[in-house]
Amino acid sequence: MKLTVVGCSGSFPSAESACSSYLVEADGFRLLLDMGNGALGELQRHCGLYDLDAIFLSHLHADHCIDMCAYFVARYYRHDGGRCDPIPVYGPEGTEHRLTTAYADTPTASSMSEVFDFHTVKPSTFELGPFTVHTERVAHPVEAYGIRVEHGGRVLTYSGDTGVTPALDELARDADLFLCEAAFTHGKESIPDLHLNGREAGETARRAGARRLVLTHIPPWTDPQANLTDARAVYDGPVELAAPRASYEI
Repeated sequence: MKLTVVGCSGSFPSAESACSSYLVEADGFRLLLDMGNGALGELQRHCGLYDLDAIFLSHLHADHCIDMCAYFVARYYRHDGGRCDPIPVYGPEGTEHRLTTAYADTPTASSMSEVFDFHTVKPSTFELGPFTVHTERVAHPVEAYGIRVEHGGRVLTYSGDTGVTPALDELARDADLFLCEAAFTHGKESIPDLHLNGREAGETARRAGARRLVLTHIPPWTDPQANLTDARAVYDGPVELAAPRASYEI
């Protein structure tokens, strides 16, 4: 598997990065995890607009899904080649309604489904292209899911947005790469069931036995080096900060 960071900023785009979006590729199949603010423009550095095979939306906060509205325009109103066939979109219950409401002026109430084939995510295991995917509900104010992606004996886990939860420990169990949010700073914010800090991300990686930890979803107002230091204090494996356009072979 190959993981490419399309965007990794939390809450809103920074001057350097779009919001959460991660491209996972294997055997010619392209799966996009989230499409937050600014992600669609950056995505085109890594693949063509119409080269994605499936999209997974961890939850329906704007910094993880709002560029789906722009992607609707690209797929619905494409002049060269005509309207695109529907692409599978996996998201929490109400994803179609959320995106239609955000766009606010689709031609009909069902226009989104003409280019997006919506599937409701629940805790489950299923095949998606060459991947075996496992999803679990995580701890966030809205319905949110973490995802475990397996291919060729290798494992990528993406936390989505979450507080501390046993579900994330299981998703990250023995993962080769654990892409984990760390939006909060240890000793500064302490709000349960919302976000992790760097120390909590490191503790989760340690409990899960993850082999590599990449911290992501750090807001522009947060010092990422502090989160990195906190994670390294409790986790002995390799830890690094996600960076836009960084790629990893898993």
